[in-house]
Amino acid sequence: MEQKSIALLKQLFEANELNETYINELKSDERKGVQKLIERYERQKLKEKALEENFIHMSQYEQKCYADGCQYIAGMDEAGRGPLAGPVVAATVILPRDFKLLGLNDSKQLNQKTREEYFSIIKKEAVSYGVSIIDNQKIDEVNVYEATKLAMYDAISQLSPAPDHVLIDAVSLNQLSCTSEAITKGDQESISIAAASILAKVTRDNYMKDIHQQYPIYGFSSNMGYGTKQHMDMLTEHGISPYHRKSYAPVRDAVSQ
Repeated sequence: MEQKSIALLKQLFEANELNETYINELKSDERKGVQKLIERYERQKLKEKALEENFIHMSQYEQKCYADGCQYIAGMDEAGRGPLAGPVVAATVILPRDFKLLGLNDSKQLNQKTREEYFSIIKKEAVSYGVSIIDNQKIDEVNVYEATKLAMYDAISQLSPAPDHVLIDAVSLNQLSCTSEAITKGDQESISIAAASILAKVTRDNYMKDIHQQYPIYGFSSNMGYGTKQHMDMLTEHGISPYHRKSYAPVRDAVSQ
């Protein structure tokens, strides 16, 4: 076997232009640089295998629905039930049957850059999606759980075609025109719910970054409305903004002070 330079081998590995037979032959090459390239390649292959296996695991609910005769399966999730400020956002998405996006998972487990990349891919490739934003005034009026359900029903109404079945992250919806099921930790168990969680979180994060421009003292662009120490200190010092949830105890306490 002709001995190639390590620099050339590195390029070939990165371009995925080496077959398994050649890589196996390289294992007898005693150069440390070559062995490091092989180790890195094998680590990457193991990572890809794990991502493949996780994607298959997270497709089980969808595959069962297809086997039961469903054509359009929607995933549903929300973002923003816990924060002290800003809206709650629900998103739903119908993915194509052949959709594949390795690494798709619960939005909270992905970094911001990956979430934003996946956000664009999901919107571009989805059969249909819907996103609904319910503001803090409505949350105060009806409570956050009811506001979440309002957002979910509104998001579902935006889907065209209408879904045959809806997979929902841990919330039961009883007024749908199709079947549905609530799945505990659904954003880690279903690719459709995981995709919806990304649409919901990125939409809400962008909303919070926008209102940060109006009220920068609260740090909304970084805390997303959650009760961080800096956020609580600013609430105590400056009082509330029009985006704070007055029905939440820490906000009520700040108002009373």
